[in-house]
Amino acid sequence: MTDTALIVIDVQNDFCPGGALAVAQGDRIVPGVNALMGQVGAVILTQDWHPSDHSSFASQHPGHAPMEQIEMPYGPQVLWPDHCVQGSDGAAFHPDLNTNRAQMIARKGFRRDIDSYSAFFENDQTTPTGLEGYLRSRAIDKLVFCGLATDFCVAWSALDAARLGFDVTVRLDLCRAIDMDGSLDAALGRMGDMGIALVNS
Repeated sequence: MTDTALIVIDVQNDFCPGGALAVAQGDRIVPGVNALMGQVGAVILTQDWHPSDHSSFASQHPGHAPMEQIEMPYGPQVLWPDHCVQGSDGAAFHPDLNTNRAQMIARKGFRRDIDSYSAFFENDQTTPTGLEGYLRSRAIDKLVFCGLATDFCVAWSALDAARLGFDVTVRLDLCRAIDMDGSLDAALGRMGDMGIALVNS
């Protein structure tokens, strides 16, 4: 399966129970993710990596609270609790994640003025992360996604991958969702409409 990459989205302490933006049962996917690493030709980890004053943090917008939505120059933006601050324990990978198997770590969200859910583009949908070029140069055209959270960073990454022409599978059993105001059903619908294989195994 040298033409297949496993892309593990944001399995970081702040997205796991006890973290600043915890996803329910986010830590429970780790053993399955580790097991899947041995079945693919490449393993890529993404890592949310925000400056402490990132514009997606509610703390940077007086009068607004976490989970509110505002308009940014690039479109609607959910305001989050401060999370995955560069160099913090919260930004570190979950300690049980087998990071030794990773051949690439793609950091995202490091530009102060724009958030980045997708592993491929910033939230303006035009500024690339460079991941596409890495995959093309390695002749990888099949991508399997897992990680946190299903309805945000996993879905945005999978949708962009499908738009770019990759063969895309999402292992739903190895993802967990925030599910805010119906966001999970909406994300699953969008992924299904794009022909993405949604698999529970």
